[in-house]
This record gives sequence, C-alpha cells and structure tokens, in this order.
Amino acid sequence: MANRLLLRRFSILRSTLLSSSSSSSSSSSISSIPSSSSHILEPSRTFPIPPPKLPSRVFCYRPSSNLNEAEGPASIDYRSVIAEDEFHRLADDTIQDLQEKFEEYGDSVQVDGFDIDYGNQVLTLKLGDLGTYVLNKQTPNRQLWLSSPVSGPLRFDWDRNSEAWVYRRTKVHLLQLLENELEQLCGEPITLS
Repeated sequence: MANRLLLRRFSILRSTLLSSSSSSSSSSSISSIPSSSSHILEPSRTFPIPPPKLPSRVFCYRPSSNLNEAEGPASIDYRSVIAEDEFHRLADDTIQDLQEKFEEYGDSVQVDGFDIDYGNQVLTLKLGDLGTYVLNKQTPNRQLWLSSPVSGPLRFDWDRNSEAWVYRRTKVHLLQLLENELEQLCGEPITLS
C-alpha cells in the first residue's frame, strides 16, 4: 500500500515536472506541484513509469596493454615452457620430498590433528584447528596448485633459472612459503629446501 502511494506521488510529480519543463515558462518547476493532498491520492493519468535501467554487466575482461610486470603476469603457453614428462618428474619429486619432510616435521611438533595424506596425486597436510594445506598437480597448465590456510590459493610454475617452483605474481618460492607459514602456524621451524 505504501509503495503504491509512493509510486503515485512520484508519477504525479514527474508529470507535473514534465509539463512545466515543456512550457516556455521560466518559473520554477517546483512551484507547479499541486498543493492539495487530494491530487496525490488520485490515480495517475500520465505516462507509466519506465522500468529502471540496470547497468550492463561485463562478463569478460581484457586487460589494457599498458600494464607493467609488477601489476601481474603475462600469459604463457605452458606447453612451450616445459615438456609434460619433465613436468611430471619435477612435480612428483617435489611432492614426494614434501611428504617425507612433513612426516618428519609431524614427529617434532605438537599439533592436535596433524595428518598427512597422499592419494590421487594430491598431497594433503592437516594441522587440526590450524588449517589444511592441499598441494596438487595441474598438468594442462604445468603448475603445482597450493591451497593454504594462510595465503589462500596459489599457482606455482617451474622456474628453470632458480630450479624451483615459483608463484609468478610475488616471485615467492613454494618451499620458502611453506617454511614460513608452517613455522608461523606451528611455532617450530622446518627446512624444506
């Protein structure tokens, strides 16, 4: 009921403003608003109120060509970066080494719910209430993907120069990141490199 009343008031106000703006009168359009409340309750005999125009949504994004390297990584054809068999060898070696070092680390820290699981090419490190790390291979992209309770989702590429898995946006190495975060969470240092 209140919404209808507001719509009627708006419609009357709109029609009054439109009629006053179309006339050549230089007087203020507000002075032509009816002062009687009986006009406000009458149904509108003017144009219907058009539906509100909603802003269009953009479903694709094309970055501008003037971005510098500090703002984000350039696109890469991952097949040309590293061969698939080499990727599997490097990724599997990294995941196996991490699994062994996590098991040793689990013996030295007192964290309730500490557990390590490896299956279907996914390494999971559970730290109880502190969070869970998940590391897995993404073969089409030639990347290792990490889900961290501290830094969130990250994608690591193999860097031939440093011979390490590197997050291209911040240039942080996978092993250094894990060392820092695990020490922060568990209170004990760990050496992964």
